Amino acid sequence: MTEQNIADLEKEKRKIKSVAKMKEIMTTYYIEAKTAAESGKKVAWITSGGPVEFLIAMDVIPVYPENHGAMIGASKMGVDLCEKAEEMGYSRDLCSYARADIAAAPINGGPIGGLPRPDFLVCCNNICGTVLKWYEVMARYFDVPLFILDTPFIHKEFSPAAKKYVIDQTYEYIAFLEAQTGKKMDYDRMHEVSRLAVEGLRLWQAVLDTAAHKPAPMTAFDAFFHLALIVTLRGTQTTVDYYRQLLAEMEQRIKDGIAMVPNEKYRLLWDNLPVWYRTKWLSEKFASHDACLVGDTYTSAWSGVMDLIDPDNFIESGAVAYSSVYINVSLDKMFDTLAALIRKYDVDGLVMHSNRSCKPYSFGQYDLQKMVMERLGIPTLMIEADMVDARSFSESQIETRIDAFMEKLKT
Repeated sequence: MTEQNIADLEKEKRKIKSVAKMKEIMTTYYIEAKTAAESGKKVAWITSGGPVEFLIAMDVIPVYPENHGAMIGASKMGVDLCEKAEEMGYSRDLCSYARADIAAAPINGGPIGGLPRPDFLVCCNNICGTVLKWYEVMARYFDVPLFILDTPFIHKEFSPAAKKYVIDQTYEYIAFLEAQTGKKMDYDRMHEVSRLAVEGLRLWQAVLDTAAHKPAPMTAFDAFFHLALIVTLRGTQTTVDYYRQLLAEMEQRIKDGIAMVPNEKYRLLWDNLPVWYRTKWLSEKFASHDACLVGDTYTSAWSGVMDLIDPDNFIESGAVAYSSVYINVSLDKMFDTLAALIRKYDVDGLVMHSNRSCKPYSFGQYDLQKMVMERLGIPTLMIEADMVDARSFSESQIETRIDAFMEKLKT
């Protein structure tokens, strides 16, 4: 057997087998969403940080424009659609998810031929303020109702007044859904959905935690892919079953000594959203230095608030959890989360993606970088790019920075 044959076998062994199942689930999901009218179901577009459990309980199919934006980026269709949005009058300084989706809507653009037409939209601003105007634009374009759930920013503590404010809105959200679907909320069904949501979140966290093993059976780049279900179909048995399968595979990989990065020597943490159109290149670049991105702030954001959720009192506890997501809190709270991840995964360095598009995620990163270096003594690397718009990615510049950073770690 030649060295190339051996290398190919090793590469095949490292592939995650559950990927095929994930693709099958997502294909079925989009087919059901695109044929919803034929099956008599409603479709709601909802922000990625929004409370999807209520839609699931009301048998509404949730669709995520941000997830579609990520698919556009991964399919390398971002530049074309972002330029189309700019021709429509939208500034290049706006979020590239928003620009790509706004441009895709009139032409059914993107890798799946556009998203299914929404019956109504649900917007939660716990991830950013841009979604408010973005979803207003889409609601006007499709001439459909829009519900906005406003979550106050948490500077120090989530006050009783803020909690009541979000809880009151949650009941308004339920009333809105009842009006749109023409049926009453089934609270027994809601309880079952919330139970499945928490179970799914715990399983997803357990999957991420397997990367704390040395060597790691998966990387953050793998997590970016497998995140889809905990966002899209949280609160379903399908998601629970899938993450059980994925967790079992990760545990078996650990038993079999299968490392995602051969000869893993350096363990790194990623901050911010992925650079969707260059995930493979970045993964291979770090791996060429025997470095493994073992964790990230992005994929742990959903499970990071699961301990705040009580399935027996989802409306009230969910109001706190949805308001407490990673980028809806102060820098001090973000640092606490970042420090906990650095310790959990025992990393040697932090890679921060200064994302031109995601202002809430990127503003303050230089302060966080300074806090990490001064308080934890961890070296950091800052790279400038964009999650979808490849015009903001300089391969030569980023490659030089990665090489220099890794040389520093090696000395």
